Amino acid sequence: MAHLNPTRTALAVGVFLGGWHVLWSLLVALRLAQPLYDFILWAHMMHLQLTIGPFDAVAATTLFVVTFIIGCVTGFVFALVWNWFHRSVTV
Repeated sequence: MAHLNPTRTALAVGVFLGGWHVLWSLLVALRLAQPLYDFILWAHMMHLQLTIGPFDAVAATTLFVVTFIIGCVTGFVFALVWNWFHRSVTV
């Protein structure tokens, strides 16, 4: 099995999660988040009354930073666990 570099894995997961939330923030800024949210609920046959608020740059930045950090920690721990389970066993 392949050895994972914990730092690279951490950055990859952090960028993925952070980037996903940058995309969400962009949808909010472009006022496309509410129609998307409404469509997703409709497609799942769900009826919830929830309104997407206006774009807030501070909230968007906080969302990105927090999810990036959580992604980095998760990716780092995942790589360590992966490498531990797939370590070479010498007999």
